[in-house]
Amino acid sequence: MKKIQIYVFITLLPILALLLPSAPAQTPGSSPSSPMPVGSTLDAIIECGEGYTSHELYDAGITILEIIRGEEAWKRLQETDESNSPADDGLEYILARVRFEYRARGLPGTCIHPLSPEHFTAYSSAGEGYGKVDVVTPKPELRKRLESGKTFEGWLVFKVAEQDKAPLVYYSIDEGGGTQHGGGKWFVLK
Repeated sequence: MKKIQIYVFITLLPILALLLPSAPAQTPGSSPSSPMPVGSTLDAIIECGEGYTSHELYDAGITILEIIRGEEAWKRLQETDESNSPADDGLEYILARVRFEYRARGLPGTCIHPLSPEHFTAYSSAGEGYGKVDVVTPKPELRKRLESGKTFEGWLVFKVAEQDKAPLVYYSIDEGGGTQHGGGKWFVLK
C-alpha cells in the first residue's frame, strides 16, 4: 500500500508543479532588482494632456547608449567647463549618453514632451538616492522639447560612490508633472 502511495505521489508531482502558480518573472527595467542594462531599449507609455482636455498616449523608447565613469568622466567635465568642481572624496562622476524616442499612438499627436535631466535620478545599488549634480553638462545635454516622431540623444551627469559598482538610474516623467503608465523605469549604470 505504501508503495502505491509513493508511486501516485511521484506521478502527480509534475502535474501539481504545473498547476500551482509560480512567481511572476519581473520585466527588465520594472524594478531596481531587475534594471535594464546599458545598450537595451526600455519602452514606456507617457500620457499627454492637461486638465479636462483629451489626453493622448505616446510611446517612448529610452536607451542608455554609453557610460563614462571616474577619471575619464571628470576629464570630460573639465573640458566642458573649467568651473566644474571635482567630486567629493569617495565619490565620482558618471556620464550617461541617452537616446530618447517619442512617438504618438494616434491622432492628433501634437503634444510636445519636455524631456529633462530632472526625470532621471541616480540611486545606489542598495537603494539610497544620490543627490542632484550641479555641474555644466557636456553638450548636448538631455534636454529638449520633443515632437512626436522625433529622437534625441544627450548627456546626463550623476555623482555616485566610488565603491558602488552597479549604481542605478530611475526614470519617471511623474517627477516633472506628467503621467507615465506602468510606473518608473530602472537602468543599471555599468
